[in-house]
Amino acid sequence: MDIEQKQAEVIDHFVKQASALKGSALGPVIVEATSHPSLFAFSEILAVPTVAELEGSENLVYLELLRLFAHGTWSDYKSNTGSLPQLVPDQVLKLKQLTVLTLAETNKVLPYDQLMLELDVTNVRELEDFLINECMYAGIVRGKLDQLRRCFEVQFAAGRDLRPGQLGSMIQTLSNWLATSDNLLVSIQEKIKWADTMSEVDKKHRKEVEDRVEDVKKSLSLKADVDFRGLEEIYSEPGGVMDYEEDRSRQKRRRHPIS
Repeated sequence: MDIEQKQAEVIDHFVKQASALKGSALGPVIVEATSHPSLFAFSEILAVPTVAELEGSENLVYLELLRLFAHGTWSDYKSNTGSLPQLVPDQVLKLKQLTVLTLAETNKVLPYDQLMLELDVTNVRELEDFLINECMYAGIVRGKLDQLRRCFEVQFAAGRDLRPGQLGSMIQTLSNWLATSDNLLVSIQEKIKWADTMSEVDKKHRKEVEDRVEDVKKSLSLKADVDFRGLEEIYSEPGGVMDYEEDRSRQKRRRHPIS
């Protein structure tokens, strides 16, 4: 089962649970959801009406916790520890995994120094173990650890929930991509048309060359035929060529030595 399908099933499980509960009863469900090792998207749970009703209530802290895991990072948590519940170890791990995904959204080469700062990791060995065991093996990122350059080269990163206001930016990005694709398509079509035209020109030129070669062949053949007929006429004239037998029957003259 791939990560997307597994996550969809987990999301459906928590959405059903949250829909059946209200108020403080949602607290344990939200803690469990934000601790689950296969769950990295929380917008569907945030959209559950009973969860949205936590806004402005005495249980607002659970809604803020869910928002943190949907859009925030480990640094965001450290900046707001006074207004959020203390995280259990599984939640800490999850939030650090999500932090890597957030960093990978905008940069495909992540320096070790930046990662250690954002994740509160003290040494390279610990950082690389985290990236390998908790991120790559989990299937949320793929990449290459470059120890020489001290960076993580991201080849793939799972997407996070859209942050408020991020949809407009994404639509603009997609619109720009579409415009670029259209321009590229027009350019390709023009090149295909040019190639077709050049192909026709080449065929025409080749036909002209072949016709010229054929004309030269005919001309040479005609000239050879004329020359052959001329020689034939010469050899066929009476006295034109001495008969070989007649020549043999003639007595050779004897040469006398000069005294």
